Amino acid sequence: MEDRLVRYGTAPGRWVLLATVLGSSLAFIDATVVNIALPMIGRDLHSSAAGLQWTVNGYALSLAALVLLGGSLGDRLGRKRIFMIGVAWFAASSLLCGLAPNIGLLVGARVLQGIGGALLTPGALAILEASFVAGDRARAIGAWSGLGGIGGALGPFLGGWLVELGNWRYIFLINVPLAVLVLAVAARHVPESRSPMATQKFDVAGVLTGAIGLGGLTYGFTAWTAHGPGDPAVLISLVAGVAGLVAFVLGERRSKHPMLPLDIFRSKAFSGANLVTFLVYAANGGVFFLVVVNLQVVAGFSPLTSGIALLPVTVLMLLLSARSGALGQKIGPRIPMTAGPIICAVALLLMSRIGPGTSYVTGVLPAVIIFGLGLCALVAPLTSTALGSLDDMHAGIASGVNNAVARAAGLLSVAILPLAAGLGSGNLTDAADLHPVYRNSMLLCAALMVGGGVLAFFTIPNRLSKNEPDPVKTYCDPCSPPVHPSRTAA
Repeated sequence: MEDRLVRYGTAPGRWVLLATVLGSSLAFIDATVVNIALPMIGRDLHSSAAGLQWTVNGYALSLAALVLLGGSLGDRLGRKRIFMIGVAWFAASSLLCGLAPNIGLLVGARVLQGIGGALLTPGALAILEASFVAGDRARAIGAWSGLGGIGGALGPFLGGWLVELGNWRYIFLINVPLAVLVLAVAARHVPESRSPMATQKFDVAGVLTGAIGLGGLTYGFTAWTAHGPGDPAVLISLVAGVAGLVAFVLGERRSKHPMLPLDIFRSKAFSGANLVTFLVYAANGGVFFLVVVNLQVVAGFSPLTSGIALLPVTVLMLLLSARSGALGQKIGPRIPMTAGPIICAVALLLMSRIGPGTSYVTGVLPAVIIFGLGLCALVAPLTSTALGSLDDMHAGIASGVNNAVARAAGLLSVAILPLAAGLGSGNLTDAADLHPVYRNSMLLCAALMVGGGVLAFFTIPNRLSKNEPDPVKTYCDPCSPPVHPSRTAA
């Protein structure tokens, strides 16, 4: 097996990096640029607020529900094989998105896109770990992080430019040729790998009940805005969502081959880190969903300007994430995980003031920089704690759980925030409706951040008893959950 591994800095290693960076960038960038196109999609397809929410949540729902299964399939059936299936699936569904004639079909295609993302996302990092020799893996992951971060930074610029060309469909159609390139490189240059310890039995019940739980709650809260809490569809969906999550927990407790072993939550640090993740990424989900839309609809920014408005966050993450991870290892994760969300909350209070006529330099940029600094202080120690609080044999499931928690938080945030902020029957593409909803949403997100900081102070220890990941591995696109090179499934 060792003779099939590649070395960093060689031609085979560069090809593997190219395939994994481009493949994972498809999913990461797409999640960002769609928000930029929402106002144009709403006008072009005559969509309601719920339709725009589902344009985001359709993708997030299937991705969150199936990301653990995607990693598990790769371990069992071959990481390269599942990665390539995910890329091809993502390309086909992107084509459907680009051709969708109405909002219903666009949402359906986005759900299919999320399935492709769930197959390719965990596979990219697992391929790196399985393909490079042990001594070169940290460098390979660092290169993946840096190049992926550059892609994340270019994504909003590219998305804004494509939207300004006059057609939102380009942001989906551009995925097709990029996916073809990824498939060609992966087929020729990426070695196949599997986990010899992976069981061949799948937790089908866990996948189904988890999807029903997340889907029921998401649909119920989204429909609540348009139909009210007494609507039968809303009530049935919410009840089904709660029942699905309860059934998921009970099923995982009894299963001989659980997708989510519940005994890992006996670790106070692991449980605390994931609770903090839920609050912080719920806030992040609201921020990255509403800020770009508000800049266009209320403040009058162009799609391109709106797309790059949050670019300083990504730049700061690229420059400071590794240093933040090293600092967290030196002084312990509690302080940065407490201070980071509080700093983000201050930034969100400033962001809540963005309205008609706001200047980017004086009204947006300071808040964005403070927000980026808060995330820099928080993300790397949070990732290290979530992954380092369990032993090495559970590194894969720790990563998978943290990914799923973060994605579920963002998913529910997009569904619930407009409702909680008072949208009612209003429209997210109408400035008069959106402005007060946006302000209230930012205040709610600030409260979530404060809650995350307080929770971190009381649940996160100063020192972890387990080995923490190398901070070079902890770069995270602020729009996406923390990731780790280990396998993302049990």
